[in-house]
Formats: sequence, C-alpha cells, structure tokens
Amino acid sequence: MTGILLFVAFAFFAFAQAASARNGAQSAADAAALAAAQDSRAELVDGLGQSIGDGDAWLEWLDGDKFTGDGAQGAADALAADNDSAVTGFGPEEVNGYPGYRVEIETNYTVGDSIIPGTESQHAKASATAVIKPLCGITPASDPEKAVEFECDGGDSFEIDPDDFDLEDLPDASALFSVHLAD
Repeated sequence: MTGILLFVAFAFFAFAQAASARNGAQSAADAAALAAAQDSRAELVDGLGQSIGDGDAWLEWLDGDKFTGDGAQGAADALAADNDSAVTGFGPEEVNGYPGYRVEIETNYTVGDSIIPGTESQHAKASATAVIKPLCGITPASDPEKAVEFECDGGDSFEIDPDDFDLEDLPDASALFSVHLAD
C-alpha cells in the first residue's frame, strides 16, 4: 500500500512540474506578444506626431494600422529571452478587426526528471496574441486643417492644433491605444 501511495505522490509531483513549466511558458509567450504590440504602439504614436500638420493624412495614424512593425520581433525575442524562452513563431495577426501579433515560444528549460519517462527532455511550448486597439477618434465636426478635438474611451478628450503643435502635446501612448492579450 505504501508503494502505491508513493507512486501516486510522485505522479502528482510530475504533473505539478509539467504544469509549472507550462505556466512559465505561457507567461513568456504573453510577455513577448505584449512587447511586440507595445513596440508597434510606440511606432504609431511617433508616426502620428511626425505627420501632424501634413494635411489630413495624420488622422489615419489613429486607426492603429499604419505601423510597419520593424522592431516588434526584436521586442518579442528580448522578452522571451528574459523569461528563459525562445520565440519559435512570430507573425502579424488580426483579432476582431484589431491588428496585433501572434507569438509562439518554447522554454529553454525542460520539465525535469520525474517518474514519467521522457519528461527530462521535454520543453514547454505556448502561444499568445496581443492586439493594438485605438482608443480615440475625432469629433464629427472636426477639420483636420484646424484644431481637432479627440474623444477617447472612458470620457477623456484632448485637442490638437496642427498649426501650433509640439510633440509634447500628444497624450501618453496608453491613452491613444490600448495593448492587450486577445487569447
């Protein structure tokens, strides 16, 4: 009877090891996907700031899809590495009309030794998708050549005058675009 109880205890321990590795992998995937989306959000805000005063083309940046994403994979790789993992798959993803990134990772560490054969060489894998959601839009009566009033989710609002604009006039990136996990 004692032998059976010990075997069951070791089996539960093996499942706990696997669950711990899986949780670590999911955390790494979440962080990597969010880092990629945050990098593109920063690109959106920079592009918005640089294009203000260039006719009405600058308003397109508020749609949240004008980024190139050049630094996104590097950001995902860096965050995965910080979590002792490596990116094994990376690409753009659209969820509910919002642009973002899907990241797949594999841990650099294994599940570990247990009574279940083969676990000592198994690496945990996980994936996550993060999206960029625009939070602000212009009021219907706005003229992009004059001062434009923006209404944002949560009741916030601000105004940008293209003729009298300074980059410091832009609100924080998190006020213009939210970055969140889609799954």
